[in-house]
Amino acid sequence: MFYGEHEHSIDRKGRLIIPSKFREVFKENYVERFFVTRGLDTCLFVFTEDEWKKQENRFRALSFTSSEARQFNRIYFSGACEVTCDKQGRILVPQYLKDFAKIKSDVVIVGVSNRIEIWGKDIWAEFYRNAKDSFEKIAENVFGQEAAE
Repeated sequence: MFYGEHEHSIDRKGRLIIPSKFREVFKENYVERFFVTRGLDTCLFVFTEDEWKKQENRFRALSFTSSEARQFNRIYFSGACEVTCDKQGRILVPQYLKDFAKIKSDVVIVGVSNRIEIWGKDIWAEFYRNAKDSFEKIAENVFGQEAAE
């Protein structure tokens, strides 16, 4: 559904233009609103409303007696906000989410199949630099486990 890397900037008012390819997906799938929250690896996760409901049901099923599950859910859901695109295809990214992801102005918007990730440009560059050399080994580990199941 969402694929590719796109460089953009957040304007002075905290607005970010969603790449046109992603807006086309929204339009084709009648998506009007979506959710932004704290992600993993110092980025933000963006989900369509349908995908958000799937994630919410999955995380709601975690045992509230587990301190790790409670901690995760608190951080994940307390950071969530509902957003819609304006007529120019922009969303407003709250300051607390920009602070979490260490986003100043320049960002990389990454399509990761069922979600979009928003990264500070420098953080993405560091992540990519560190991960690209181990990409094949990670694939072997991930898909090797899948084959064993």
